[in-house]
Amino acid sequence: MTRQERAAWAFTLPVLAIILLVFLLPTVLAFGLSVTDYSIYALADWSNLKFVGVGNFIDLFATPLFWRALANTGVFALLGVPMAIGTSLAVALLLHDRTVRWKPLWRVLLFAPYVTSVVATAVVWRFLLNTQFGLINYALRSIGLSGVDWLGDPHSSIPAILLFVTWKIFGYNMIVFTAALAAVPQDLMEAARLDGAGRWRRFRHVTLPAIGPTLLLAAVMSVAGFLQLFAEPYVMTLGGPAQSTTTVLYFLFDEGFKWWNLGQASAVAFVLFLLILGLTIIQTGIGRRYEWL
Repeated sequence: MTRQERAAWAFTLPVLAIILLVFLLPTVLAFGLSVTDYSIYALADWSNLKFVGVGNFIDLFATPLFWRALANTGVFALLGVPMAIGTSLAVALLLHDRTVRWKPLWRVLLFAPYVTSVVATAVVWRFLLNTQFGLINYALRSIGLSGVDWLGDPHSSIPAILLFVTWKIFGYNMIVFTAALAAVPQDLMEAARLDGAGRWRRFRHVTLPAIGPTLLLAAVMSVAGFLQLFAEPYVMTLGGPAQSTTTVLYFLFDEGFKWWNLGQASAVAFVLFLLILGLTIIQTGIGRRYEWL
């Protein structure tokens, strides 16, 4: 082993150890618990712990609420990922324009929601969306429209939460896209402009391929994030109304910490892990197919 290789391993091993302890080990332990009937009774007496094999998974797939939570999570991801990425990219393109003044100030203001407390901002948005005295309904009534029961109607609860989540997280992707746009080769952009390409064609054929890897990273991170929504529906709707905002992670929380069925909760966690892993592999494959990596 050369000196450079030893130096590389010296810098890499601590990170690999952290990944092993924080990510791999909990995953293995969760899978171990998912094949047992680990519950509050096992906490009191380990002799009550029994191996059940795939019993937890069979019970899980036979639970209608799990499939409802999975469908809700899918809706959050399918609608939320385009909203979050599209908003982030649009704002990043606006801030990339040379005519925009006070760019650092705008970036700080737009990034600020991302670093604020999820619970605190969710409580504020719950008041903003209140049917009786919320500011959003007040604005609608001021222009002659009727108020909307944002968090009490199953048809509007998911859009209301998506609006909040998009506002909360788009600042992170905006900063990432801003850095990627700054690295777009200006000679290619100038050549496209001289060839008569309009703004849309320059974006489609120059900017988009250049920021492709960043776009893929944002998509992977956003999908994983929306599949793990919990705090937002927990604070704003408690999974309602009529379980319309119950997500997979919310269902996991109820199984593990409300009913103390920790074995089945671990099964939910393992299924969610496999789902995120599978979607990440698919997204990476799509990125490689279009030569974005």
